[in-house]
Amino acid sequence: MAKIIDGKAIAATIRGKLAAEVKKLEEEGIKPGLAVVLVGEDPASKVYVAMKEKACHDAGIFSDEYKLHAESSEADLLALIARLNDDPRIHGILVQLPLPRHIDTEKVLEAISPAKDVDGFHPYNVGRLVVGKPLFQPCTPYGVMVMLKEAGIELAGKEVVVVGRSNIVGKPVAFMCLQQNATVTLCHSKTKDLAAKVGMADVLIAAVGQPEMIKGEWIKEGAVVIDVGVNRVGEKRLVGDVEYAAASERAAAITPVPGGVGPMTITMLLYNTVESAKRSKK
Repeated sequence: MAKIIDGKAIAATIRGKLAAEVKKLEEEGIKPGLAVVLVGEDPASKVYVAMKEKACHDAGIFSDEYKLHAESSEADLLALIARLNDDPRIHGILVQLPLPRHIDTEKVLEAISPAKDVDGFHPYNVGRLVVGKPLFQPCTPYGVMVMLKEAGIELAGKEVVVVGRSNIVGKPVAFMCLQQNATVTLCHSKTKDLAAKVGMADVLIAAVGQPEMIKGEWIKEGAVVIDVGVNRVGEKRLVGDVEYAAASERAAAITPVPGGVGPMTITMLLYNTVESAKRSKK
C-alpha cells in the first residue's frame, strides 16, 4: 500500500512555526493583517471564509472581514480594494471567488496591489512565477510543492503529469514543477489518450474537479499521486479526482481526500500573509 502524505500534519507543523513568527513580529511592532472580502451569500464561500478567519485567529494574525451584498456594484468593490491597498494594517487582501456575474473578476483581481496579493492571482505575480522569480505563489499549488518537499520527493529529472489547466492550480503548479527541473506534461479536456499520459507519470498531480475521473489502474507502479480534487458524492462522502483505493495499491505515495492538499491551501495563505508583513519592515 502507498505511503500516505498527511497534509493535515504538515499544515499543523507549518502553522506552529508561523504562530512563533507572528509573535516575533509583534515584538517588533508589526501585526500581520489579512483582509477577507466576501460578496454575496454563496454557502461554500461562507464556509471557506469562516475557516480562514479561524486559521488567522489561531496563528495570531489580525483578520478583518468585509461582507458586501450580492447586489453590490463593481465600483463599490473596487473602492473597497483601493482603501485596503492603502491601509497599513493590512498586509494581505483576499477576495473570495466566485464573484457575482455582474462583477468582472479579472478587473477586481488586477485592482489588488501585487504587494498584498496573497492569493498570487494578480498578472504581475503570475508573470513573476512564470519567469522563476515569484513574489507570492498561489496557495493551493504552493501547498502541493511544500507537501512534495516535506515528503522527501525530488522532482529533478522526473516525469510530472498535471491533469487540469486552471489558472488557480494546473498552470501554476506546472511552472513550479518546471522550476524544480521536472519534465512536465499538462493535460486537459482535449488531451488524447489520457490514460496513457497518466501512465507515464512519476508524479501525478490531479486537479480537474471530477470525482474519481482518474482510474487507479492508470497509475504507474511506484508513482507519487497528489490529488487536489475535493468532490462531494451524495450527502456526506468526499472523494478526490483519483480513484483512491485502486491507486493506493499501485502508488508509492498518495494524498488522501480529505486531509491531503486541502489543509495546505489555507496554511500557505497564512504563510504568504506573514511573508508580506515581514517585507513591510524593509
